[in-house]
Amino acid sequence: MKNLIFLLLFWPACAQSQALRVAVAANAQFVMEQLRTAFQKQTGVTVESIVSSSGKLTTQIQQGAPYDVFLSADMDYPQALYKQGLTQAAPAIYAYGTLVLWTVGDLPLSQDLTVLKNPAVRHIAIANPAKAPYGEAAESVLKHAQLTDQVKAKCVYGESIAQVNQYVLSGSAEMGFTAKSVVLDPSLQQKGHWIELSTDHYSPIAQGVVVLKRTTQGKAAGQFVQFLRSQTARRILQQFGYRLPKN
Repeated sequence: MKNLIFLLLFWPACAQSQALRVAVAANAQFVMEQLRTAFQKQTGVTVESIVSSSGKLTTQIQQGAPYDVFLSADMDYPQALYKQGLTQAAPAIYAYGTLVLWTVGDLPLSQDLTVLKNPAVRHIAIANPAKAPYGEAAESVLKHAQLTDQVKAKCVYGESIAQVNQYVLSGSAEMGFTAKSVVLDPSLQQKGHWIELSTDHYSPIAQGVVVLKRTTQGKAAGQFVQFLRSQTARRILQQFGYRLPKN
């Protein structure tokens, strides 16, 4: 009887531990839902995604977080983990992200971003550039438009793209710099409007994937990385506005 009680108590934790834990940069929060569904259907492997900024996830990994795979919004963070001996191999690019300016209001948007100077725009949401590559890209775009000083007082910084999205959707910020993959999610496509910003005005957002050395799900982690190169995954990524590396 004692053994039976032990098994009943232990089984949920054991079952849960078998899930592949994927740390996901916030820009990929929505596309990850589609990728997860397709991967689980194909392999039968259960996937749990943990969403935050690339910088925060990197810190968690350095501190021992039990993740198996890391999908970063850039190559710098996973490259740093690789140099620290925390990954099984060097990071590989799985997609290139695109920056957009998004509003749920009716203000007109244009590539010159002059709308940001409009008095009606009191707050502009940007992901923390120190931890989120899309925030760094947003700062580059503002600098190119020579608007950095003019709109500095309006900028509000979110911990990640996810928080930027919350600011925009709640109306706390009239405008926000976010990922194209966010505004293309079916749940958000009818909310406001957006403009894709020229990739000439910020460094390419090459997004990297690595398998972490401490993984206990080595086979499943390898399957997931391989899956990201499949036609199924590439089609999903393209549907969410990502550009793809050449295989």
